[in-house]
Amino acid sequence: MTACPGGATPACPGVLEPPKVPALAPASFADLPGWRDDDLAGAWSAFRAGCRALRFREHWRTVCEHAEPLEAPDAEAIRAYFEASFVPYRVANPDGSEEGLVTGYYEPRLRGSRERRAPYLHPLYAPPDDLLVIDLTSVAPETKHLRLRGRIDGRRVVPYYSRAEIENGAAPVAGKEIVYIDDAIEAFFLQIQGSGRVRLESGEELRVGYADQNGHPYQSIGRYLVATGELKLGEASMQGIQAWARANPARVVELLNQNPSYVFFRELPPAETGPIGALGVPLTAERSIAIDPRFVPLGAPVYLSTTHPNSSVPLERLMIAQDTGGAIRGPVRADFFWGTGPDAGLLAGRMRQQGRMWVLLPKGMPCALCEPAP
Repeated sequence: MTACPGGATPACPGVLEPPKVPALAPASFADLPGWRDDDLAGAWSAFRAGCRALRFREHWRTVCEHAEPLEAPDAEAIRAYFEASFVPYRVANPDGSEEGLVTGYYEPRLRGSRERRAPYLHPLYAPPDDLLVIDLTSVAPETKHLRLRGRIDGRRVVPYYSRAEIENGAAPVAGKEIVYIDDAIEAFFLQIQGSGRVRLESGEELRVGYADQNGHPYQSIGRYLVATGELKLGEASMQGIQAWARANPARVVELLNQNPSYVFFRELPPAETGPIGALGVPLTAERSIAIDPRFVPLGAPVYLSTTHPNSSVPLERLMIAQDTGGAIRGPVRADFFWGTGPDAGLLAGRMRQQGRMWVLLPKGMPCALCEPAP
C-alpha cells in the first residue's frame, strides 16, 4: 500500500490478534496457473536480494547458498532451481476458501522543504521521545506478534495520542520535524505507503521510511466517504479520495482525523534502489509483495494468481514476500508493490482484485500451519 488505500508496508499496524490457523495444503508446480510462462528474472533478483536477510536462518541457509553462484540464469534454469529446492503449498482461508484480496502500493514522490513556509506546511515527524513500544514476548510468548504503543501518564501506561491529538499539539513532536510537505492529503498517503521520496526546493531528493506508529488501528477514510454518501463504492480509490480532497479543502482535516493511526518516519540514505521493506532489503517493483507474516514467512517466494488493476487480464507470477502492513491481515491477502512515482501510483490506487496464493517453502522445512484449522 484496500484497508490501507493504495498501500501497506508497516504503515498502519494496529494490535494483531492471535490468528486462526488456516490449512496450507501441499501442491505441485503443475497446480500453479501460468508457472511455465513466467519469465522469473525479476523474481530471481528479488529472491537473491532477500537471501541477504535469510541466509543465516535455519532451512533457508541451504537454498540461499545454492542460489548464490547463479548470477544470471535464464528462465528455465530459475524454474529448475525452484522446482528442485522448494515445495509449493496452497494457501487457504480459515473457512477453506482459496481467494482473497490483492491490493497495490507504491513509493510516492512528493514536494517538500526543510523549513516551514508556505506552501510547505505539513510536517513529517520522527518518533517522539515519549512513545513506548511494549513487547510482552518474554512474559507471554503467545503475544509474539503484538507490539503495543503507549505513553506514561503518572503511574499508568495509556494509549498514545491519536492523529487528531497529535495534529492539535498534544504530543511532544516539536523539534522532530524531518521535512515539510506542500499537501496534507499527499502527506497522509505517504503515511499509508510507509516510504517515499521528497523533492526539496534545492533539487535534492530526500528519502524517508517508516520508523514507528502511534498504535491506533487504521480506519479507512475511503469507507468513511462511502458511508457518508460523499463517494460511491467504485470511486473510493486513492485517486478518488485525492480528487474529493481537492474539491473539499475545508474538510480535509475532518476527513483525515477519521483515521486515528499516525506514522512517524526516519530519513534514509540516498539510493537508486526501491524502498526498504520489512525484510530489511530493497523492494523490487512488480516482484515484491507485502503479506501477513503470521501465515506466510517473510522472504518466502509466493506464487500469485490474480488480475491486473480494474481488469480481468491475468496477472500470474512469482513474487517474493518482502514486506508487511497493518492492513494486510489474513492468509490469502497480499499487497503488490508497483514501484516508484505517479505511474506506479495509478496502478496501485486502482488495484483491488481477488487472487489466490501458493507459498514456496524449502524442502524439509517444517510446516507449522499445515494441520487443519481447529
